[in-house]
Amino acid sequence: MGRRWIMVELGEHCHTHIIPRLQKVIDGKDPGGISKAVNWQGGGGFRYYRLAPSLLEKDKWGNWVINHDYNAAMLAEALCKLEGFTYAPSDAMYWQHGHSTERDFVYVTTASLTHEQLQQLADEVGPDRTLLVLCTAFRSRGEFSNLTVKKIPKHVLSRCEWGHDDYSLRVENLPKAPPKPGQQGLFDGEETQ
Repeated sequence: MGRRWIMVELGEHCHTHIIPRLQKVIDGKDPGGISKAVNWQGGGGFRYYRLAPSLLEKDKWGNWVINHDYNAAMLAEALCKLEGFTYAPSDAMYWQHGHSTERDFVYVTTASLTHEQLQQLADEVGPDRTLLVLCTAFRSRGEFSNLTVKKIPKHVLSRCEWGHDDYSLRVENLPKAPPKPGQQGLFDGEETQ
């Protein structure tokens, strides 16, 4: 049928009704809907995503803090996504939670880092690599040429859209499936070649 769309479902009926129906349409075994009218024989596919809880929440004093539902791996993966890094934790280097190139890495921690700890990180990273350090607090004079250090709540708040009721989410980091020739685009009336 050459259609592309985003579907959002809440509740268990996603698993009991929506996914089985989509699978039948893909398999060419669903005579309902428009399938019969257009002589649909099957094909296509879909991606299923489960949304995580909100990364930040307000504490009892109204300050933004990291949601307690997040463990260390979830936090690192979420911040890698937000920053455009590939989440790929290293078994050998504790400070490599992800990378954007073969020499640019990201380290996520909920610790408050001292100047001495940042100096040790800078020494381990070395002069030929760079490291984005995302932490909850830090003390530094900022003289590390291979480190960029940012506070997590403040940094996340500056990168996210807040107060929107129209669900105009920025999703430019999501991978897009290659369009088929002549297929109607998904956003802003774009057409593919």
